[in-house]
Amino acid sequence: MKKFDLLLRDWYVEHFLRPQFRHLGKGGTFMKPWHIQVFGWPIDLGDYANVITTSDHKVRLTIWSEKDKQASISIGNYCLICPGVRISAATSISIGDSCMMASSAYITDADWHGIHDRTDYIGKTAPISIGNNVWIGDSAIVCKGVTIGDNSIIGAGSVVTRDIPENTVAVGNPAVVIRKIDTDLPFKTRADWFSDPEKLALNIDEIDRDMLRDNTFIGWIRSLVFPAKGC
Repeated sequence: MKKFDLLLRDWYVEHFLRPQFRHLGKGGTFMKPWHIQVFGWPIDLGDYANVITTSDHKVRLTIWSEKDKQASISIGNYCLICPGVRISAATSISIGDSCMMASSAYITDADWHGIHDRTDYIGKTAPISIGNNVWIGDSAIVCKGVTIGDNSIIGAGSVVTRDIPENTVAVGNPAVVIRKIDTDLPFKTRADWFSDPEKLALNIDEIDRDMLRDNTFIGWIRSLVFPAKGC
């Protein structure tokens, strides 16, 4: 059943998702990809992406640009996108390699309505640039015109309205830098994790086999019909 589920996921990605991207890289892992919503063009997603969704927390990548301007979304290699993440562009959103976007993070380069003209469906807009190895915390919001430097961390629930320099931790509404990250210590990024993808795939397969060792098809059916503690 696990192998069948993986094959179904891969088929769905290739048949339904890939055509919606200008570029969709190799080696990606898409958990419940039918809950990924892609709207607009062009959207690029790099190699070895991990995209996780649930039925009540869909991942949405949206471009809604003015007629005379072409917006874009570009997400680098090795990035993690968790359930409920929304990325909405009217101008340009660029996200580097090895970035992590926690559950319900929202990245938008537009206000989506004017202050006085509520019929203006975009409002003010300005590009967003997020560097490499950036961690956007749970339910954080990154607003228009913001640049976030390499390796920086945005705390959960923060609202980023101004630039955040590299190698810092920023929290709050509006987000402010509360400390610097010690760059004398080495960083281990998601790119390092995927440095040997074949070995990583074997390790994950071994973990799956160990966790599912005592499972049976009949046991799975029973857990759906007669759930019990621990199921």
